[in-house]
Amino acid sequence: MFAMLLALLVSGIPLAFVTLLVALIFALGWFGPMVVPLITSRVYSFVGSFVFVSVPMFVLMAAILDRSGIARDLFDAMKLVGGRLRGGVAIQTIVVAVILAAMSGIIGGEVVLLGLVALPQMLRLGYDKHLAIGVVCAGGALGTMVPPSIVLIIYGLTANVSVGDLFTAAFVPGLMLAGFYVAYVLIRAYLNPRIAPVPEGDPVPLEEKLRLLKGLVLPLMVVAGVLGSIYGGVASVTEASAVGVAGVLLSTVVRGEFSLGLLKGAALQTLQTVGMIVWIGIGASALVGVFNLMGGIKFVSTLISGISDNPTIILLFMMLILFVLGMFLDWVGIALLTMPIFVPIIRDLGYDPVWFGVLFCMNMQVSFLSPPFGPAAFYLKSVAPPDITLATIFRSLLPFIALQILAVGILLFFPGITGR
Repeated sequence: MFAMLLALLVSGIPLAFVTLLVALIFALGWFGPMVVPLITSRVYSFVGSFVFVSVPMFVLMAAILDRSGIARDLFDAMKLVGGRLRGGVAIQTIVVAVILAAMSGIIGGEVVLLGLVALPQMLRLGYDKHLAIGVVCAGGALGTMVPPSIVLIIYGLTANVSVGDLFTAAFVPGLMLAGFYVAYVLIRAYLNPRIAPVPEGDPVPLEEKLRLLKGLVLPLMVVAGVLGSIYGGVASVTEASAVGVAGVLLSTVVRGEFSLGLLKGAALQTLQTVGMIVWIGIGASALVGVFNLMGGIKFVSTLISGISDNPTIILLFMMLILFVLGMFLDWVGIALLTMPIFVPIIRDLGYDPVWFGVLFCMNMQVSFLSPPFGPAAFYLKSVAPPDITLATIFRSLLPFIALQILAVGILLFFPGITGR
């Protein structure tokens, strides 16, 4: 089964169709046509989940943000945070990335937005291009960790744990990772002032400051609406996602940017993205169902548990598997293919599946940046100046990958950071 999966993936067929095809071949070959209704019922239970409704909502939020000037105004307003600080523009980029992550939880749109808004400004001010590229990609990928993260929602659905608990547990680790990036920028900037010059020019007058601050109001209100309704117990994650869409739509109306063209473009982008996620989910659910019926999950559980009597070594081995898979597969496929196998083992070892979910998300942070298929690098390449090659982008990301691995290590040995 694994050999066929690998061979078809190498041939270039999309993951969703590969998993579904392999599942059907083995279901019909091993059990006969009688098993097909079992697969369809498993698929239906995945796509019919109420929590899953939040995925298109958050994607739609990101798509509307993509098309409005909210992110650009937010970045301009953050000039007041950076000020005359060395490396200030890089730090304001990270802060903007955290706010955008808390608005939508999608990484592709964030990396592209920051690549269009922040990267040209840092390069114009004379920032080291490796530092600028690293900040944009690593900052843009924070949507994986900072609630409301779609990775956490898919993990919650797959592992059958509360998405609200996952959001609460991931909040501090997400900010911790952003803090690591800020500390790295400051240390590099003060050790070598040439890589992050202080912006020249006169101080910003009060009138301009007040005008810029207006750009902060709407995004922060949307963040407060989404996260406040979840953490305040007012709304479920799914309901909060609808609050977010309403907030972003209202923001575009207030700013005079709303149009039917904007809504149509955002809706089509949402269909495309969610269609991919749903198809990968259908294929992976079917494959894991057949794999389970054939005794595969029991076999893999015995194999992994037999590596060592020490639970920490088993956990590290799982992290290594996820790290390697992250180099080649999409996070949706990784979550849906591995979590039905890994989560029962985690429960048997006595670990908290919510904490493991945060650990999984932190590991997926690495997969967004790691060569050869790190999606963040490809998103940035699509909007970066022609002289910035993929090789340059991946080289720029190495220090940030090291920071992400450090964060995984800290979460592994200090689970209390998640509050669990």
